[in-house]
Amino acid sequence: MSEHVVDTPCVDEPEYAPDPRRWRILGVSLVIGFMALLDVSIVNVAIPSMREGLHTSAGTIQWVVSGYALAFGLTLVAGGRLGDAYGRRRLMLIGLALFILSSAAVGLAPNAALVVLARLAQGASAGLLTPQNSGLIQQLFRGPERGRAFGIFGLTVSVSSAIGPVLGGLIIAAAGEDEGWRWLFLVNVPIGLAAMVAVMVMVPRRRPSTGPSDNRIDVPGALLLGATVLCLLYPVVRVEGGDRLPLVLLVGVPLFGWGFVAWERRTAAHGHPPLLDLALLRALPGYINGLAVGALYFTGFTGVLLVTSLYLQEGLGMSPLQAGLLMVPFAAGSSVSAPLAGRVVTELGRKLTVAALATMIAGVILVALLVPGQDPVWPWLVPTLLVAGLGAGAVVSPNMTLTLAEVPPRMGGAAGGALQTGQRIGASIGAAVLVTVYQLAADGSADAGLRAALLTGAALVGLALLMAIRSLRQARSLEDAAG
Repeated sequence: MSEHVVDTPCVDEPEYAPDPRRWRILGVSLVIGFMALLDVSIVNVAIPSMREGLHTSAGTIQWVVSGYALAFGLTLVAGGRLGDAYGRRRLMLIGLALFILSSAAVGLAPNAALVVLARLAQGASAGLLTPQNSGLIQQLFRGPERGRAFGIFGLTVSVSSAIGPVLGGLIIAAAGEDEGWRWLFLVNVPIGLAAMVAVMVMVPRRRPSTGPSDNRIDVPGALLLGATVLCLLYPVVRVEGGDRLPLVLLVGVPLFGWGFVAWERRTAAHGHPPLLDLALLRALPGYINGLAVGALYFTGFTGVLLVTSLYLQEGLGMSPLQAGLLMVPFAAGSSVSAPLAGRVVTELGRKLTVAALATMIAGVILVALLVPGQDPVWPWLVPTLLVAGLGAGAVVSPNMTLTLAEVPPRMGGAAGGALQTGQRIGASIGAAVLVTVYQLAADGSADAGLRAALLTGAALVGLALLMAIRSLRQARSLEDAAG
């Protein structure tokens, strides 16, 4: 077992010494991240068979999808902070163990109630795992290499979102409609066990502290932030199921949010480690703008893929597998542009994000204008989704690289967790908004629903473009001032 150490919670950053196995360590980490992110979208194609097999309502099955996203979003920042304090390796092993057990529990659950409970536990364990990816990249890589590493991470995010319905359709087709949905979760068990062995062998241990350090976890801060996220996400996931009463919880967002900020300031003032060092993050160039770019982008991006899949299945009568295969061009475009963007982001900076967002918007608008009403649809959908995918793949990784560029590695997990929490919140809100627009406009025709929803998604991504332009101007102003 490897005894090489890189991870550290110390306030003073150690001198950087590149680990010769850093790319292999990244590969292990991203396999785990892919597995956790894949489970966000892979179950979408299984909803009909799960409802029939478990003999339950559509509202209950909706919690299989929404509950995972909710628990995922609630635990990201706390999971990142735990990794900062106690080491990525330890948190990856704990998170993997919980993810394997909860995946098996979902697949073997005899009734819908236990499926939902196990799915909540699975989402929470994914929230412990995912921030360790950005934390490891912060610690293992510097300079242009960090951009390339985040490029591969961005590829993982994009491909996992787009390929989930395809893999889900293939597994259900192979295992059968009645019980095939269970294998969507049981397949995580052997993959997760193999990943645990790889983590124990390859991922570095935490460097022993060389000076005084305070690794206490800010539990009140975690609870206040969790309450803030819960009051925002819970009404969103319930609105998707048609329940509007939880909207009253939205009043708790500013209340708990203010309490979180006040508590974090008090914690830092007393010399204790906060969950998020808000004063430091606010002072870092580009962090807040990058946070906004990521959240707004996922608000449009997630809904675009979802309503396109709905249109292909409900509007055109395609099977889940057929619809998933038609989404492959988006994943293919992302797989080309994400690693390329990671290679050039350190030279191009925010200009790359601006160009990528503009390309993504152009592709989505082309889908909205050219695809509805076509028969067959694929000659129009394939090239336009490819354009959108090329833009999308060059958004996530450069934005993470630029947003986290000045964040010290000692708090890379918490800062990365906050960035990904914004993405999860954006994804949940975007899915609810665009599906609602699709359903309202589709009363006339599915074509009208797709067009309205995609143009709404393009507008939301346009807000991310405005924030990226603002960040670009700020970076240029800082360069002019320094020059």
